[in-house]
Amino acid sequence: MSKNRVERLEATVHELESTVEGLTEELVESKERIRVLEAELDTDTPTRVPERRATTIELEAEEDEDTPEAAQNDVDAAAAEATDDLEGEPEDSGTDDIIVA
Repeated sequence: MSKNRVERLEATVHELESTVEGLTEELVESKERIRVLEAELDTDTPTRVPERRATTIELEAEEDEDTPEAAQNDVDAAAAEATDDLEGEPEDSGTDDIIVA
């Protein structure tokens, strides 16, 4: 019975050794890939500091560029529509309405 136990332990040891060897190889390959990626990253951006820091004025200018201007025809049409809406409303009677809740 002790012979079976020893054989099982030896088989387990061999299996664990194989696992450790495989993991070690993967670790070495991963480290090499990380070195390559870091080297590529270092050539692209030598520092971690941004190349330039935008001022508030530059940021506002960029926002203005992103915001499209309304066409004059659209503005005129909206103004005419608002005027038409106001014409149908009764004029102020001059008294202030107070609402008590």
